[in-house]
Formats: sequence, structure tokens, C-alpha cells
Amino acid sequence: MRIVVVGTGYVGLVSGACFADFGHHVTCVDKDEAKISSLKRGEIPIFEPDLDRLVQSNMHAGRLVFTTELSSHVAEADAIFIAVGTPSRRGDGHADLSYVYAASREIAAAVKGFTVVITKSTVPVGTGDEVERIFMQVNPSADIAVASNPEFLREGAAVRDFKHPDRIVVGTDDERARKVIGEIYRPLYLNQAPVMYTGRRTAELIKYAANAFLATKITFINEIADLAEKVGADVQEIARGIGLDNRIGSKFLHAGPGFGGSCFPKDTRALIKTAQDYDAPLRIVEAVNSVNDTRKRAMARKVAAPFGGNLRGKVIAVLGLTFKPNTDDMREAPSIPLITALQDMGATVRAFDPVGMDQARVEMPDIQYCEDAYRCADGADALVIVTEWEQFRALDLDRLKREMACPVVVDLRNVYTSEELTKRGFLYQSIGRASEPVTR
Repeated sequence: MRIVVVGTGYVGLVSGACFADFGHHVTCVDKDEAKISSLKRGEIPIFEPDLDRLVQSNMHAGRLVFTTELSSHVAEADAIFIAVGTPSRRGDGHADLSYVYAASREIAAAVKGFTVVITKSTVPVGTGDEVERIFMQVNPSADIAVASNPEFLREGAAVRDFKHPDRIVVGTDDERARKVIGEIYRPLYLNQAPVMYTGRRTAELIKYAANAFLATKITFINEIADLAEKVGADVQEIARGIGLDNRIGSKFLHAGPGFGGSCFPKDTRALIKTAQDYDAPLRIVEAVNSVNDTRKRAMARKVAAPFGGNLRGKVIAVLGLTFKPNTDDMREAPSIPLITALQDMGATVRAFDPVGMDQARVEMPDIQYCEDAYRCADGADALVIVTEWEQFRALDLDRLKREMACPVVVDLRNVYTSEELTKRGFLYQSIGRASEPVTR
């Protein structure tokens, strides 16, 4: 199959590299000349495990090509995936579809022969209808089928998720499109790939419903964590106790400082707006979004608690800046509102993240960035674990205590236990676990 992927962001780059690894001939197109030049040199603009190897090996094999030129490649393609960004629209929270529609117009002008046009971007219900209308307007004679094929990739595990999916959702009623897309994904399984065919609007809504549900699980366990602290219970045992119920499941029941990233915040906002437009408000999702926004900044009060609520003049060391491990993505990371709140309370903040500091400097240029966890902790009054990188799970606690001016650890990811920290002389605070109130 000859495939064109429009957009070399997170979804487009991972999808293009994996399709090429299946044996298809893939051309990834982007308007950003600097990004395309870097990709041609084998330089990956994002941190994602195993992606660099996949890109370089398939480029070397001649199956993966990067270019800024769209027309000639579109004309030869069997399938075209639109994988451009759909950020929150400034001012109202709707998904900004301008990039999707612009790409559709360019593709429509260049397409030849029967071609399947597939929206890989996360788009609201009805977007495929508008893409189809654009094609009919720009090129009425175009022989195309517009389908929806939402992605379900976790940052930090995207390559594995793409190659070992729980399901592949394809939204189309066109039999020719089903055959093409089925052939694209056929290398995934010897017998039959877990493809679920639906109507196009159903596929579009499945993506938003999935992300909203996962965001709800996170927010639910975060609120249970707050209650657990008040009543003297342990949220990790609660999560295990309910997660062993197959109807609930254990995933996304890890209490923390709130969800962030490129998907959950913007997708819950977009779903809320779509529901309002159709006069079918989603009150649960509205509450999830509101609670999560409030929680991120409220974490600063947990940091301040050991100091009687006063952080003026204190030095706070922050470990982990990205919204989750194994990515350099800082989009809506809980660390940003947390650090802003700490600074508002008069604290000086220094930070370390294994891969996210270049991106973090763009968002937070006025904090001190350190070379490793121990330099970050040197002379600090408190250390806060915000992202559960593996590097932070086996810190030399004795050395850490020697480095710090005041042995206070606020663990927002429950990486450690109270027993192992307190026996080394730390004042330890975590999420959703009973602890004795401490004040310095």
C-alpha cells in the first residue's frame, strides 16, 4: 500500500513509522521545513521510546520518506491519513479544526483515482461530514471515501500500543474503504486484526468517550484520595480493592496531582462543548474538568503544609516536569500550575527532569534547572516528586537527606512509603495515605 500521512506531530510520526514497519510505503508530509529537514537526518523532534530506531531503519529500507511536497504523493496514494493537530480553540474550548480543513482542501486538489481519506486526528462528531463536503466543493469529480480511524496511543508506550492494539476503530460505511483499511492493518495479526467497523460519527465519538472515561477514573480516585487522607485510609489499597473487580479494572486508578498531556484536557473540553451544542450536557465530564483544573494548583498547599502554610524564602526542589514518564511532553503538565503556585507563595523553585527540561524552559523560563536529582535537592527545604520517572524510584535516600537543608519530601505520586522515609529521618507527605501532621 502507498500511504501518505499529513502531519508529523506525535500521532502522525508514530503512525507513519509503524505503517512503514508493516511493509507499506509511507510518505510523511509537513509544512514545517525545519522539522522535515531534521527528520530526513534521522533526528526525532519528540521523545518516544523506540521511535528513533523505527524511523531510521525504515528510512534506510526506503519505506519511509519525509517531505514538504504534498501534491505528487497524494496523487499516487491508496490512503491518506490526516494527522494534524486539533488544539483547543482559544476562548471557547472547542477543538480547532482549521488544520484539518486546510489539509483537506490541499488533498482534494491533488487526489487522483480512488483514494481513502482517513481522519487520524482527534475530531468532534461531524468532522468527517465537513471533510467530505470540502472534497465535493474543491474537486466534485474526486473518487474518495472519507473514514474515521481514531488513535489510542499512550505517550511513552505509543509504538507498542500501535503494534499491539486493544482494538482498531474504523468509521466508514464504504465497502471499498473497509477493504483498503483492512489491508493496511492486516500485518498486525496472522489471523484477524481486532478491527471494529462502525459508522463515521460513532467512531469520532468513541475517541472522545474513551478519553473522557479515563479522565473520570483518574479524577475519581484523586477525590477518593482526599477523603482517604481525612479518614485515615490508604488510597493505594482502596484502588487495588476496587480495581480487582473486573467491572472496574485497575488501570488509571493511581492517585496523583491531576491529569495533563496533549489529550485528556483538550478532549474533555471539546466533548463538553459538543454536548452543549447538541443540548445534551455531560455534567460528569464537566465536573471532571473543573476538579482536575483546581487540583493541580491545590497541590502547592500540600507542599506548604509542613511549613505551616508559609513558603516565603523556602527553596523547593521539584523532581519531574513532564505530565508523565517516558515523554518530553509538557502540555498541561501538573508541574506548571504547581510551580506557579509555589512561586506565588514566595518559594524559589529549582527542578530536574530526565528529558523534559528543554520543553519546560519554554513554559517556565524563570526557575533553576539542575543536572540531576541530587543537585536539585542540594540545600532545598523540601523535595517534591511530581512525575514518577523510574530514575526517582530508587534514589539514594541517605545522600538525599545529606544534601537537603530540611528533610521534607512531598511525594505526589506515592513512589515511596512513609515507613522507608520516616525511618531515615524525613518528614514525608504523600497522596491519599494517612500521615501524622508535621510542621517545621
